[in-house]
Amino acid sequence: MLTPPRTVVRREGGLYALERALQRRGFRHVAGADEAGRGACAGPLVAAAAMLPEGKRGEIEGLADSKLLTPLARERIYEQVVKRALAYSVVIIPAAEVDARGLHVCNLLAMRRALASLPVGPEYVLTDGFPLDGMGVPGLAVWKGDRVAACVAAASVLAKVTRDRIMVELDGQFPDYGFSEHKGYVTPEHSAALTEHGPCAEHRFSYINVANASGRDSRPPRSRRPRVLTDPSKLAGEVVPDLDPAVDLEGELGLVDLDPEVEQG
Repeated sequence: MLTPPRTVVRREGGLYALERALQRRGFRHVAGADEAGRGACAGPLVAAAAMLPEGKRGEIEGLADSKLLTPLARERIYEQVVKRALAYSVVIIPAAEVDARGLHVCNLLAMRRALASLPVGPEYVLTDGFPLDGMGVPGLAVWKGDRVAACVAAASVLAKVTRDRIMVELDGQFPDYGFSEHKGYVTPEHSAALTEHGPCAEHRFSYINVANASGRDSRPPRSRRPRVLTDPSKLAGEVVPDLDPAVDLEGELGLVDLDPEVEQG
């Protein structure tokens, strides 16, 4: 993988320090990718990619990891990202495809699709936690990237807001489950609804709690299984990535002093 000269970026440098360092090394178009819905047992997996302008034009007030923002703040920042981003894209992977292909494969595939859909080609790619090889440009998987890189944080907001809006719509179609409240994640109320009503078509039958509630094995009904292509490279021109483990922040850029943070529930 191509790498720039050694660069030191410290956490206290702020959300824009990593992108600024890359831009000083000649990578003007830095794209970030992130997903929402990985831990949910219902609803789609949504991935987004975002590329912010250089300098002050790319600084969005209040931008942060979407999980740390209130719903109202996320909506406000979403509108700012859409308005000010140099480029952005959002990709939706339905629950049936998650069941058919597997969560991790879909996670990486969704981020690949989002990056490939950007109208402006990235020169460097930052991803939240999972490396994406074979993108044709250098990149780095950043642990807690949505708290370190502005473009990844912007992508996380795009993905989260898009998915939340979808779950609110699904709540109207499947009112027994409370999707607008828990957004498809496991809560006592969601578990009780699964026990009482069984899963709906938007649940992920490959998840053990959904499979148990359905009274079947961990496979969805045949009627909702998507057709799996023999050649996965036909999907949006992308090859389904290998299941590579995530790498830490101290990687190709020689990043240091980016201390791990405690996982927030």
